[in-house]
Amino acid sequence: MPKTSHPQTGEETGWLTRERLTGLALIATAAASVYICYRIVTPFFPALIWALALAVMAHPVHGWLSRHISKPSLAAFLAVAMVAIVLLGPLIWLSNEVFSEAFSGIERIQSEASSGRWRKAVERNEKVASAIGWLEKRVNVKEEVKKLADSARERAGPILAGTISSITQLMIALFTLFFFFRDQAKALRSLRSFLPLSEREMNEVFERIRAVIHAAIYGTLVVAAVQGALGGLMFWFLGLPSAILWGTAMALVAVIPVLGAFVIWAPAALFLAIEGDWGKALILTAWGAFVVGLIDNLLYPILVGKEMRLHTLPVFIAIVGGLFVYGAPGLILGPVALAVTLALLDILRRRTAHGRAAELPT
Repeated sequence: MPKTSHPQTGEETGWLTRERLTGLALIATAAASVYICYRIVTPFFPALIWALALAVMAHPVHGWLSRHISKPSLAAFLAVAMVAIVLLGPLIWLSNEVFSEAFSGIERIQSEASSGRWRKAVERNEKVASAIGWLEKRVNVKEEVKKLADSARERAGPILAGTISSITQLMIALFTLFFFFRDQAKALRSLRSFLPLSEREMNEVFERIRAVIHAAIYGTLVVAAVQGALGGLMFWFLGLPSAILWGTAMALVAVIPVLGAFVIWAPAALFLAIEGDWGKALILTAWGAFVVGLIDNLLYPILVGKEMRLHTLPVFIAIVGGLFVYGAPGLILGPVALAVTLALLDILRRRTAHGRAAELPT
């Protein structure tokens, strides 16, 4: 529609006025800026999600410190230090120990294969020795073991790089956590000013986010404890040494996103096979792969769904979908996205009930 001028005031009439054109340009510029900021923040999504989770879980600690320390920055710093020492320190230490044991295991496998000591252990079992003899006629076992060890070393590099990346993200998360603690009141007020929700509705959304983060962390810890208990139980049943120690180690590494309980039970099963205990090796492998390894896929959605008071199926889809899209932070971000969506739908349903278009200000 062409623009015309009012005959008396000289103002432009029609749909595309100067004011509307300026408004559209402002919206387009703001949208482009938001998109650029989104691309900039994307690499930090894992750190931001973990910082949010830690802020929710450690909120009572920070609250207690804030009541006893008048300086907000000092209270926030002490809270972050306590989180780092109590939660992250043991995990980082254990990750280092696990990688050291993994490299030692690779060296031991190569040593056993080169010296031929493994044959004496294998020859104790006639059936296994016969199968190995048939295999050796067709496959160079020493060469294949060497290739396997070299492949393990090659894969250890990316895994180590992933671990370093995760530790870097954790450091960024701790840095972000300091500001989440110190400036949380200002951040919440700013967020409320941008969202078209009443104070009661905002509190409802925040409460759901808090509840789902608690549920996700609670589910992660419970599943890790169950995996460690099941792994330690099988170590004890098979007569392996230090069953309690290795069960505890499995529980701890199960919490670390880039690791898992398999980094404990898999080398143990391999060593049992090298020593000739093929029955125990197969039992441990089957138990680790199908019981310890899969229990989190079944138990975690049930625990989180129970805490969120939702059916297991949508929670399972949110968790698995979050993992596919965002990786390890998806364990939290997936359920949080589901909870926020349901909260907003509930608010919309209440606002449109009985013919009301919107909730009156409270």
